[in-house]
Amino acid sequence: MLESGEFATIAELAEREGIASSYMTRVLRLTLLAPEIVEAILDGKQGPEVTLVHVLEPFPTGWEAQKLDLS
Repeated sequence: MLESGEFATIAELAEREGIASSYMTRVLRLTLLAPEIVEAILDGKQGPEVTLVHVLEPFPTGWEAQKLDLS
């Protein structure tokens, strides 16, 4: 919805969805996860340390660095 221009800001989208913009920002960061991490989560093969609480914490945007941090 942001990419299409339907909403100009994260705050507008969050308001429409009825959630806090700070939470929306944290959730949107998940789109920066390395594909291997996303696949592991979808396949249920992530380690027990890969929890929602953990991935919502700040993480590096570089995929190689994420491999070291989150896998």
